[in-house]
Amino acid sequence: MIKIGYTMMTEQAGPRALVEDVVAAEEAGFDFSVTSDHYFPWLASQGHAPYAWSVLGAAAQATSRIPLMTYVTCPTTRYHPAVIAQKAATLQLLAEGRFRLGLGSGENLNEHVVGAGWPAAHVRLEMLEEAVEIIRALFDGDCVNHHGTHFDVENAKLWDLPEQRVPIGIAVSGPKSCALAGRLGDLVIATEPERDLLSAFDRHGGTGKPRVGQLPVCYDPDRDAAVARAHDQFRWSVGGWKVNSELPGPAGFEQATQHVRPEDVAESVPCGDDVDTFVEAVRAYSDAGFTEIALVQVGGEHQRPFIDWARSTLLPALREL
Repeated sequence: MIKIGYTMMTEQAGPRALVEDVVAAEEAGFDFSVTSDHYFPWLASQGHAPYAWSVLGAAAQATSRIPLMTYVTCPTTRYHPAVIAQKAATLQLLAEGRFRLGLGSGENLNEHVVGAGWPAAHVRLEMLEEAVEIIRALFDGDCVNHHGTHFDVENAKLWDLPEQRVPIGIAVSGPKSCALAGRLGDLVIATEPERDLLSAFDRHGGTGKPRVGQLPVCYDPDRDAAVARAHDQFRWSVGGWKVNSELPGPAGFEQATQHVRPEDVAESVPCGDDVDTFVEAVRAYSDAGFTEIALVQVGGEHQRPFIDWARSTLLPALREL
């Protein structure tokens, strides 16, 4: 049975609301949760960007069952990989084994803030691979000294390691990242239902490992209101990864999406309250081979109605998949 997750989207809600909502999602029966890790929202209309790791620490204490996961953290620019390893190990201890570390090559939107520049895509992938190797060595309990192409680590060791090793997920968008995920990842992460990505992941060692997707949705009994909200807050998603990873701030996304129409967004974001529409969107991921799908309800102030509807209507329908 496919697992259905809930997304704490830091771009659209403050820290207290995020924790309260994931508690409600746990009570509603969602199988797992994921958390974005942003310094900026995609669009100013989303209005938030609290520190994801503080939110996760609070969520670990406020919940008891639901798994937690970063979706995703960039371990190359804003954070050093040795610091990511320490944060992840600590969170696994707080969550008592419920945490997974999702990693990716990042977006200029969030990483530009430290003033280190934004490398070309192939360099970012090299940096991600080196970072994952450092994190894995620290998870092994080693004393790590590393002087590589992109990172230096001097006499680092994690003094509080969880008994249950933190699984590492790697976000993919093409053949090179799929190869990296297959070799070094414990699971794969993708945001589109593309079977070819999973096939490439399998060819490089991913067979049998979890594969986690994510689907934005916009529940509202008034479909017109749902479409308008999805357009207002999620039209950035139609730009594609090559665009979304490069733009430096919300103003750039405002400019890049000025000609995106509400109906364009509604083609990829299920809107309204027709449960069959939502089920068919999830089915696309299931048919592609994904084992877990995290839903993102658009609109920070519209989480509780969605969670209530998911409990009564959507989750029972999705269980039949």
